[in-house]
Amino acid sequence: MDNPEYFQVGLRSIFILLALFTITKLLGKKQLSKLSFFEYITGITIGSIAGTLSMDLELKLIEGLMSILLWFMVPFLFSLISLKSIRFRHFVEGKPTVFIDNGKLNEKAMKKEKYSIDELIEQLHKKSIFRIEDIEYASLDSNGDLSVLLKKEKQPLTREDFFGVEKKATVPQTIINDGVIMESVLETLGYSKEWLSEEITKRGLKIKEIFLAQLDKDGNLTFDLYDWSPKQRL
Repeated sequence: MDNPEYFQVGLRSIFILLALFTITKLLGKKQLSKLSFFEYITGITIGSIAGTLSMDLELKLIEGLMSILLWFMVPFLFSLISLKSIRFRHFVEGKPTVFIDNGKLNEKAMKKEKYSIDELIEQLHKKSIFRIEDIEYASLDSNGDLSVLLKKEKQPLTREDFFGVEKKATVPQTIINDGVIMESVLETLGYSKEWLSEEITKRGLKIKEIFLAQLDKDGNLTFDLYDWSPKQRL
């Protein structure tokens, strides 16, 4: 290989690196954390195209960049649609799967996710948890992380333990997501849509102002408003 070819490889590599940097910035910081299955495939494909395009001088640079652009546009459009549609977001990214509820294993859910008991125990050990019966709630998140809530008596002591009334730990559930009421979750917790409307009205709020609302079985209700709302976050 003569010097002009070395120069071309270096120049193409720098140009492609800048293009990938721009794509990463446009996709946002989310892409730097845990990837979904679709994002994982897209990342591998774009990396493979970029590597081949850098070294193979017979490939036209413009055609390679067009291919990378097409692979970038799909997850970019998916992310935009996901922000607008909860159903589409759940379809693409999936929903958390409950593995443990009140110290009881959900074997069907584990089989559905192809998750063995050995894998579950290994993940619990990494969180310094060695007894399944000590767990109030555990779920496999859409990004593959295992979220765990210990039973109240197994949690570290807090100020409330000394000065408050001890209660059983309950998992807050999302009942309003991006301004949409999750009626099925609300019913599971034992509350009606009418009750929620009354609570929102008591706080001087409207559904359209609420970005996120969470409720636990004890009736503790918390809100987070849209940034454009004139009211303070609750």
